[in-house]
Amino acid sequence: MKASQIRELSLEEMAAKEGELTAELLNLRFQKETGQLSNTARIRDLRRDIARIQTIRQEKAGSTQS
Repeated sequence: MKASQIRELSLEEMAAKEGELTAELLNLRFQKETGQLSNTARIRDLRRDIARIQTIRQEKAGSTQS
């Protein structure tokens, strides 16, 4: 997910998307431990997407408080 796509979302939508990605990350970690995961790079991508969402959400939250 690109930063420009994330910036178009509202704060509530960002929180929902972050929850979805976190749940998917949890499932992928279980798959990795049981040896069922074929694409391990997806874990890294999800972690980066979650970090992007958190960063942009902090930026938006900070700009509304100023």
